[in-house]
Amino acid sequence: MPRIEAWLMDDCTDDQRLPHKLQPNQPVTLEGLQEIGVFYLKLNADIYENDPELQKICEDRGYTYMDIITIHPDKLPNYEDKLKMFYEEHLHVDDEIRYILEGRAYFDVRDKNDRWIRIAMTKGDLITLPAGIYHRFTLDETNYTKAMRLFAGEPVWKAYNRPADDFEVRQKYLNQLR
Repeated sequence: MPRIEAWLMDDCTDDQRLPHKLQPNQPVTLEGLQEIGVFYLKLNADIYENDPELQKICEDRGYTYMDIITIHPDKLPNYEDKLKMFYEEHLHVDDEIRYILEGRAYFDVRDKNDRWIRIAMTKGDLITLPAGIYHRFTLDETNYTKAMRLFAGEPVWKAYNRPADDFEVRQKYLNQLR
């Protein structure tokens, strides 16, 4: 069974790179993530360039475009601005697929009760966030991750900041939760 660490977040607005676990911690299981449409898989990131399992996932899910982004102050132009932008609560009209090749990061997603769930991502973690789910992204205290971005078709980079509840994709997502 794949393992991922996820938990309900506290309301603290201090450094976004900190874990922000409730006290006591309230873990969220893989099944809990699946209930809100989050797909997770652990792969061998050491062989990502020729991984037959990754190739099969891409074929099965129609992922035809991929690129790699390194997020670090020395590697990403306008690092501080980009990190702020990634951390704005938003949704996309397509699924968001990320595969962590090196380093660590967090994805935060909203649960059915609009509470934040923080998902700790490490090397080998592949995650798919469904179109229409509110989410955000940040690094942890290491300030480094290298991630593959996967898309079905041409890449779509447009994020729609909350509120976007009137978007058709948001309504479709909410209907799937019911």
